[in-house]
Amino acid sequence: MGGRDAVVEALKADPTMAGLRRSLEFYHGDPDRDAALDAFYAPLVHAGDLVFDVGAHVGDRLGSFRRLGARVVAVEPQPLCARALRALHADDPAVTVVQAACGAATGPVRLHVNSANPTVSTASPGFVRAAAQAAGWRDETWDDEIEVAGTTLDALIGAYGVPAFVKIDVEGFEDAVLAGLSRQVPALSFEFTTIARDLAADCLDRLTALGFTRFTVALGDEMAFDLPGWHPAAEVAAHLRALPHDANSGDVYART
Repeated sequence: MGGRDAVVEALKADPTMAGLRRSLEFYHGDPDRDAALDAFYAPLVHAGDLVFDVGAHVGDRLGSFRRLGARVVAVEPQPLCARALRALHADDPAVTVVQAACGAATGPVRLHVNSANPTVSTASPGFVRAAAQAAGWRDETWDDEIEVAGTTLDALIGAYGVPAFVKIDVEGFEDAVLAGLSRQVPALSFEFTTIARDLAADCLDRLTALGFTRFTVALGDEMAFDLPGWHPAAEVAAHLRALPHDANSGDVYART
């Protein structure tokens, strides 16, 4: 068993990490999925690049960015997730873990925690309200709130440099993350959900104002674009509006 696989197994066996066991089992240990991730991100992430992984969770994308040779700043507010990331990359100087929520401003942030499904913990009260009324989401429960440190993309750029790619996956807080960015970067992605389509439209507007001109879409956990090629923001917005509710979620990719 390789070193990182052994760390994953140790984390899964740790009773204090029980809330992350499902995520660790799904996101780690599947070589075919890892290869698909690497092939998908290879056109966007190259050896020597700096990448920001905002909402790193347990680090499957982080792992892909490292396999592609990038240096990674992983931003994750959940204490257990940040602990897992540090354990997985303890011997890797090309990974920096920032335990904070990324948003519109620096300063403390209230995080709504879903203990049973930490991957949908969120800093957005609006996202929690939308989920409570949406088919497929009503069984999700945000049962705790914690105060976490807050940062911005601008602050991260000031500390670490301009990234070649930014991955943003923060459960309905994407608009706040983009509000904390005041300059172009070469490429980024942000998650969308069909329970918060207006938020995705706002994110497209923000990116257009920053000078991004080309966009596309990937659905769910698929490692392929649902909308082939690169398109103007208006076409992507129309595509998102037309998606059925059960499409659930995906990511918008943007380039300058």
